[in-house]
Amino acid sequence: MIDTRKIAQDFPMLRKMVNGKRLAFLDSASTTLKPQSVIDGVVEYLTETTSNSHRGDYQTAYEVDVRVDETRAAVARFINADKDEIVFTSGTSMSINLVAYGYGIKHLNKDDEILITQAEHASNVLPWFKVSEHTGAKVNYIPLDEEGRLTADNLRKVVSHKTKIVAVAHVTNVMGFLVDLKQIAAIAHEFGALIVVDGAQSVPHFPTDVKDLDVDFLSFSGHKMLGPTGIGVLFGKYHLLQAMDPLMMGGGMSARFDMCGDIDLMLPPVKFEAGTLNLEGVFGLKKAIEYLEDLGMSNIVAHEDKLRAYAISELKKLENVIVYNEKAEAGIITLNLKGVFAQDASTYFNSKGIAVRSGQHCAKILTDFLKTHATIRMSMYVYTTKEDIDLFVDACKKGGDFLDVYFE
Repeated sequence: MIDTRKIAQDFPMLRKMVNGKRLAFLDSASTTLKPQSVIDGVVEYLTETTSNSHRGDYQTAYEVDVRVDETRAAVARFINADKDEIVFTSGTSMSINLVAYGYGIKHLNKDDEILITQAEHASNVLPWFKVSEHTGAKVNYIPLDEEGRLTADNLRKVVSHKTKIVAVAHVTNVMGFLVDLKQIAAIAHEFGALIVVDGAQSVPHFPTDVKDLDVDFLSFSGHKMLGPTGIGVLFGKYHLLQAMDPLMMGGGMSARFDMCGDIDLMLPPVKFEAGTLNLEGVFGLKKAIEYLEDLGMSNIVAHEDKLRAYAISELKKLENVIVYNEKAEAGIITLNLKGVFAQDASTYFNSKGIAVRSGQHCAKILTDFLKTHATIRMSMYVYTTKEDIDLFVDACKKGGDFLDVYFE
């Protein structure tokens, strides 16, 4: 089990005071706090190992090359992939765009179909709109069930042999439902479609095995799993990476080129990593993975399950709270306070030292399903405590008094 008192010592941000109160950070679905080991990894690059990767024939450059290779291997181990299937990107958004432009625009044609859901983050919607614009392929929607969940039955209602891409989140960032991805992937493959997965909210919280799930592409971000910002991952089955074009061209990704414009690209994954990688991010990502592995992903699941169940039980006692995803599996609770605009409520929570997200959470087409313009999202992670939940619930009780913020 996770000892949050011990963990608290690892996170400098948990010593921060907000409005004279201890920070209760409940916005981990947006980004996560960083343990000291990750900070030390970044500092190590900046102070001890600064040099470029794959470009120098001297000791420090070699040390960086080794660390990049070790981090790629660590990522592969973490999701049970092969090392040459791991592409470093700037984050989930870039990873999905790489698939959309590098594979989608190259291989999709007029009247092909891309299936997404109404619950997707903008990063898994807007790139497919662009593919549609460029190719004539149509973006259609898999209906959600009454709870807002993607089910295999609903996928079967709309999938066809015109479907070439099924692009869905393993865990949606507002509703927090864990999709039966193995079943969804099997159905997509039955119809000859590829399954493209937004793993930003799942990889940091649940054990992930891309071989068992049989997904074709999986994207996730370092900053949502205790790592630095500006570093992310695209996993792709190797034969699909071979069939893709790079999103960007530049140094480090070509084997040769000449004055006539003849270009030989490096093999995947390097052919997708033009320019200088976010090397301090690579150093930090390795430390983040090691931290999560030391905790154990099953322990993280148990910790969030326990806190979520407790939070839901307490929130259900409050008549002024509307919860939109009571039965979700992830540590995300989306709610509103009756009669209080979400951003006003968030300002009130901030006055109590509580950090939550309010608004549409980059899932702008989900508002029609929820029948509300904006929501409050409380999200937890390994450092979240029962005391954080109690503080949040107590603030919800008094949330109608948000104007008091301006008079304290």
